[in-house]
Amino acid sequence: MPTRRATLLAAVAAALAAATPAHAAGRGTGSAASRSATPGSREAGAPSVRLTLPAPGGPHVLGTVSLRLVDTSRPDPWVPGRPYRELMVDVRYPARPGVTRAHPRAPHMRSGAAAAFAALNNLGEVPADRVDWAATLTHAHEGAPADLRGGPYPVVLYSPGVLDPRTFGTTLTDDLASRGHMVVTVDHTYDATAVEFPGDRVEHTVLPARLEATGGDEERIRALLEQTVQARVADLRFVLDALPSALPKELRRVADLSRTGMFGHSAGGFAALQTMHDDRRLRAAADLDGVLAYVQEPGDPGHYSTVARNGLDRPFLLMGKDGNDLATVPSWGALARNSGAWHRCVTLPGSAHGTYSDAVAVLPRIARALDLPRGVVTAVIGTISPARAVVTQRDHLAAFFARSLRDPVSPAAP
Repeated sequence: MPTRRATLLAAVAAALAAATPAHAAGRGTGSAASRSATPGSREAGAPSVRLTLPAPGGPHVLGTVSLRLVDTSRPDPWVPGRPYRELMVDVRYPARPGVTRAHPRAPHMRSGAAAAFAALNNLGEVPADRVDWAATLTHAHEGAPADLRGGPYPVVLYSPGVLDPRTFGTTLTDDLASRGHMVVTVDHTYDATAVEFPGDRVEHTVLPARLEATGGDEERIRALLEQTVQARVADLRFVLDALPSALPKELRRVADLSRTGMFGHSAGGFAALQTMHDDRRLRAAADLDGVLAYVQEPGDPGHYSTVARNGLDRPFLLMGKDGNDLATVPSWGALARNSGAWHRCVTLPGSAHGTYSDAVAVLPRIARALDLPRGVVTAVIGTISPARAVVTQRDHLAAFFARSLRDPVSPAAP
């Protein structure tokens, strides 16, 4: 793994969301890996492992559309001189039963994004070029007609961890959509490893270079952390602005934007709670192992975000890796003390930071297919049973949003 990647995760991802350099190994796709060709059928170094993502657990089949959104009201925070901000989002929604066969299943990563993902080698000890990322398919069907009978559906936004693509929470986002939600996943351009736009244009992350430019200075690193979170919150609030007109007409008919929530992993979890603090349109939010302070270790006190200092008056859920709870993560404790809203903190014994991403569903199978040491897996997702981790996360998120977004009129806490 490149040195700058390890450094970036130690300083940027860890500071934003309790990540560690080991989280670099926590990126992948699918729940089952298999050799896609017999030995010798591919050139040396070419992808040889294909993946299958775990099927959603809800009753709905899924449709999906991708949208390019352009915010002309602000300059890009990462590209000097660019007078607009450009994002890609995916919208997952319950689809009409019986029509999905005519619509292909969407890939987990488009080819350009997949190539960039492998090139940065986000997987630590896993040889990324041995995995055929572009061949992985989700369970959502591109352009499938929405199921108009079950709506309107609550809307839930998703933000991934630092450097992660919007697709790296598919195990959770697709399950939530299959249970009767419209889920909007957001790529944070120049933060994510790579974002692929229409026309096969790929924009790559600038964060490794930005971190190197700090020279290791603590205050400059903290400023970079704040810029990263502020950019994400601005992105998410813009998405909330854009959805009423950007959604295709049919999806507008079944999207209940009066019942909107959000969740995210790592920096995305931080952004979810911070966005809810800043924007009353979010009724509830869940943070999957994201620290709420501009610090480099979860247990470091001080430098709290405004959401931790001010608290929240709407429901929130915290889910942490083994050892992360209200007593050990000072920013979480501050949030709980300063909040008057219903909230819950759940810690999964044996889990690690990468447990809350698609890594938990795919890394064990990748390691098995490539004969990698068990330590490659446990360093990223801990010793928890992957199947148990997936079910527990899915059930907690589904219960939380079902409870918090159940009332289509009143924004009162559950």
